[in-house]
Amino acid sequence: MSTTFHLVRHGLKERQIGDVPLTSEGILQAEATALHFAKAAYPVTKILTSPLRRAQETASMIARLTHAYITEDPRLRERANWGDCPDQSFDDFIAMWNRCTSEPDYIPPVGDSAKQAGERLASLLTELASEEPENRNIIVVAHGGLITDFLVQTFNERELNLWHSDFIAMQNQLIPECSITTLIHDQGNYTIEAFASTEHLDSNDIKD
Repeated sequence: MSTTFHLVRHGLKERQIGDVPLTSEGILQAEATALHFAKAAYPVTKILTSPLRRAQETASMIARLTHAYITEDPRLRERANWGDCPDQSFDDFIAMWNRCTSEPDYIPPVGDSAKQAGERLASLLTELASEEPENRNIIVVAHGGLITDFLVQTFNERELNLWHSDFIAMQNQLIPECSITTLIHDQGNYTIEAFASTEHLDSNDIKD
């Protein structure tokens, strides 16, 4: 029994501290992503979203065009968000983030380790695969760090390097806003069908 997961990073967000919204460009990205799924040959059966505003706004646009219902799940939150730690400067946040990336077991003062974050997403996808009927297409709107945390823990380096020659070292730069990573789950195993695709953003669906 197979399930297809479309892991979508949220659109471009405001560069401010806290739970920030999408920028005007991020809204256009989310609209183009929504149109892509609305035109797809398969029906979208469910949308899950991170509780953070930028993901919720992206998911809402997809839901509006696909007519799929949305479920919010805290397991889709980013491993850490700037603003979770009071008085943390952006430079300090980036230093913390980079340490989490290079040391997956490191638990930061706020948020989760990269390993814990990847395990969160893994538990959700496993749960969905076991509960949903066969051949479902499920959209998961989350965050770039969370997606790569999951991929690094789920696939070996050789498999990941088929998609980028230095995947683990470059992981923080590999998931653009509103990119789509498509996974097939079948009998407990995952296959990457598409990684960080942005073809839908390069079309005429995005207009100034």
